Amino acid sequence: LASKYSAEKVASAGKVISLMRFDAYEVAQRFWEFSSITTQPFSLIFSTFLIWRLLGSSCLVGILTILIAQAINSRIARTLIYWERERKSSIDTKLTLINQFVDAIKYLRYCGWQDVWLDRIMESRQHELRLRVITSLWKLSISFTNSFASGLFPVVAFSAYTILTKNPLRIDIAFPAIQLFSMLENNLRDLPTLITSLLNARISLRRLDDFFSEPDVAKPETTHNSEIQLRNASFSWPGENQPVLHEISASFKPGLTVIYGEVGAGKSMMLQALLGELDLISGEYYPTSEIIGYCGQTPWLQSMSIRENILFSSAYENDRYNEVIEACDLAPDFSTFQHGDLSMVGENGTGLSGGQKARVSLARAIYSRANVLILDDPISALDPQTSNTVVEKCLGGQILEGRTVILVTHRPELCSGIAKQIIYMSKGRAFVLDPDKIPCAQQDPSQTSRTVCHDEVNHSDDSIVPNNAPHSFMDDEFRAHGGVPTKVYWQYIRAGKLKWWIIHIGIVALFRLIGIGKTWFLKEWGEAYENPIEITSGSLFRRFPSPSTDIRPWLVSFFLLAVAQSTAYLVSQGFILVIIYNAGKTLFEMVMGKVAHATFRFYDVTPVGRLMNRLTSDINTVDGNISNQFHDFVFLSITWLSSLMVIASVTPIFLFFAIGLSIAFIVTFLQFLPTSQSLRRLEMVSLTPLISNFGAVTEGLTTIRAYGSSSRFQDRVIAVTDTFQKMDHFYWSLQAWLMYRLDILSDLSTFILIILALYTGLSAGLTAFVLTASSKFVTATHSLCRKYGQIQIDFVSVERVIELLSISQEPCGKVTPPAYWPRYGAEIIFDNVSIQYAPHCEPALSEVSLRIKGGSVTAITGRTGSGKSTLALSLLASVRATNGRIFIDGIDITSVDPQCLRSRLTFISQEPVLFAGTIQENLDPLDQYPVTECLAVLAAIADSRGAWSLQTRVEASGRNLSQGQRQLVGLARALLRRSSIIILDEATASVDSETAARVLALLREWLSESTIITIAHRVEAVKNADAIVVLEKGRVLEVAKEVIT
Repeated sequence: LASKYSAEKVASAGKVISLMRFDAYEVAQRFWEFSSITTQPFSLIFSTFLIWRLLGSSCLVGILTILIAQAINSRIARTLIYWERERKSSIDTKLTLINQFVDAIKYLRYCGWQDVWLDRIMESRQHELRLRVITSLWKLSISFTNSFASGLFPVVAFSAYTILTKNPLRIDIAFPAIQLFSMLENNLRDLPTLITSLLNARISLRRLDDFFSEPDVAKPETTHNSEIQLRNASFSWPGENQPVLHEISASFKPGLTVIYGEVGAGKSMMLQALLGELDLISGEYYPTSEIIGYCGQTPWLQSMSIRENILFSSAYENDRYNEVIEACDLAPDFSTFQHGDLSMVGENGTGLSGGQKARVSLARAIYSRANVLILDDPISALDPQTSNTVVEKCLGGQILEGRTVILVTHRPELCSGIAKQIIYMSKGRAFVLDPDKIPCAQQDPSQTSRTVCHDEVNHSDDSIVPNNAPHSFMDDEFRAHGGVPTKVYWQYIRAGKLKWWIIHIGIVALFRLIGIGKTWFLKEWGEAYENPIEITSGSLFRRFPSPSTDIRPWLVSFFLLAVAQSTAYLVSQGFILVIIYNAGKTLFEMVMGKVAHATFRFYDVTPVGRLMNRLTSDINTVDGNISNQFHDFVFLSITWLSSLMVIASVTPIFLFFAIGLSIAFIVTFLQFLPTSQSLRRLEMVSLTPLISNFGAVTEGLTTIRAYGSSSRFQDRVIAVTDTFQKMDHFYWSLQAWLMYRLDILSDLSTFILIILALYTGLSAGLTAFVLTASSKFVTATHSLCRKYGQIQIDFVSVERVIELLSISQEPCGKVTPPAYWPRYGAEIIFDNVSIQYAPHCEPALSEVSLRIKGGSVTAITGRTGSGKSTLALSLLASVRATNGRIFIDGIDITSVDPQCLRSRLTFISQEPVLFAGTIQENLDPLDQYPVTECLAVLAAIADSRGAWSLQTRVEASGRNLSQGQRQLVGLARALLRRSSIIILDEATASVDSETAARVLALLREWLSESTIITIAHRVEAVKNADAIVVLEKGRVLEVAKEVIT
């Protein structure tokens, strides 16, 4: 909120999400491991000390192997840190692409670009997975080194004990030592995980520190009144030295100041400078110390009721509120909503038309107690009648009396007689003019036409929802109950490839079998000192000499078993990497494919934060420890079963104890599992508001700062963070509850096992063997419960990801039209078309029949909610007709594949979506056109300004361009594509009249053979149209010229 670089100069949206969701969480989670940081080193030292007490100085040779292994690991860790940083950077890139994809998914679908963008995401994902495999291989190197060292330790220690000190390896020495070695091995096995976690936390901490170290917004010296002063002030974008505003001298006092000029002249940058969002590089700037009411060119609204958006946490005053609503001419709009101003809107005002969003944003600024109002062209989105009303009642009314109002507009003539100061902007310079010299309004030569008079309507972007706005615009997030279904496990196993799972399980079983063999071998070795080999062993050991005469075969065999076990561990972990890669790649591709081709209704009712939560947090869990958890579960299950069989074969009475022990563990575990699953689901659901709030704050940062609401939004983010942390804390507290009870059961079980072993009359070797196996059994039972619980909890994320696989998909057409379809000059026919968004809603279009002549320019006009945008979007098949048919060039569009249809048409909205990159990449995202064509289009659109080149950088969402410049880029796309059908949705609303007239003439010239359908209310957009269609309440009210009803 305080960062100087509001335009994502330092961190992309993906990196911000990554820092918030992964890095901050990574650091926070390490607090749960403080005990391990202390206990694991202590346990290592203590077990080593006990081995020394048991074997004497012989263990020092074994300790040397451990030290060598850790020295090797320290070098591996340095390499691991480098690759972890690279991996986190790749995640930032992937999340940035996903964030842009989710934000712009509708526009990408309208243009038929979603598959190309999806390929970019998949390429980034592939790079991330490759880096994840690399880091996993380095982690595996550390684990294998520790595993091999822990297996080599007893070999070396026993060699020194038997060869150097000439001591026999008796049962009373070997098995206690093996138990201590096992303790040492467990600690060494867990040590890489701990070290890796700490290294990741260190990397995350540095990334957070780098972000926090960026400079905050500078606070210049302020005035103590509503006056703002600039004296020869030059400004640049944050962090840059090239000025974008030059030597501006102006004073803004109470009253209305109007700023106008051509597109790209610097009007919006002037307002950003006044808001403190640009860097002052020379001159003097004295801002007001008071809060500022700001209305942005692209209205920023929150997902809440209209009234809450207007109040913006101010106290509700009925008389003042009604006065503001009247001044902004919102009362007629509220009357069309079922719940009036209490109706909910979606993210970024979804559910409202562009004109309604602009007036709600204006009402928020006026309702505030700010004495300084900065309004960035809110009246461009309004039709003539509404804009005249707003100017008269609002800008010229008593409600703004005594307040400093700075208005950017392309229609300065509307403010004639009420403006106290006029500033003309040109090429980043400001010229203060006489208020009496406001440019005159253009006269509409066709104003006598009855058809055009009907164009006294609201702006383009009809809500693509019915007028009866729902009480809650967004669907509540689904939260499953009970256990994770078996099909979720099966889907994950299939994603990782069943054949790899089978091979992996076989290798894990071999690993455990070798472990049992090592224990049995040690028993035979110890007993061979006192008894002849022929008596104590079977045929396998008959050829072994007595260890008292020749120890070498025993040592070599023990060493080979240790090597075999370490090798089996290495291979099993290798297959786990293969499974992780396959599962992560498969599930991500499936989910992104479903999201990219979902119905448009899904995007309307699903918040971006919720979708990002599943595509980031839940996918990260899928990529993370789930396969390792599965590996541990398989290993523990095999350990549990094999230990039970081994012990039962020696002491059958143990079966009764095993049954009782298992029942005790299961009863305890069943108390834990349902609650833990619910907490996990609550934790993941509570993460959605956190991501949504971060997204809202990022989008509305300028507005939040202007209103002085940074602390309030920070408190709100902290509140949702606390909610998430509560769920997380409860979850880990429940884990501690389970561990405490399982530890008690384990200790009690071990004590009972020792008693059973002492009173069964077995030999010393068999007793030691049974006790070792019993210890493994108890540990496996304990760990199996915990691991199964962890799998169930982690699979909540898999469940949430797989839920996306069942979202409704857009129907595919059965017809692939010929390459030349639709032909230039082809007709468009609406045959008795009716469109209804939901069964309980009124039709958005009713029995519309039109025949639009090919090669003509047709203007669509009508009041807000009349169905203009519905009519346009129906041509893109993003909304489907409930009755009737639409024909383009003789083909029913419902039978055409939607991707093919949209790629053959061109749709330009009022708010074209721009992506981070160059102008050329935004003009031609698919790289279909030669550079010469791109240059020609850019030169035609940019005219003689020369401010743009094909390599001009564009930030994400076009944040470094004004709204008018973004619209010019969108229009340039239309010129470049030269589709046979062009649909313009208020595509020139934010450019000045002269530029609008020039661009529209350019469209007529360059696209003379194309059929152009334009939704508009401006004179420039409709006066030269070949035909005009007026809609009212979803029906055709009037037509003229080339349109046939």
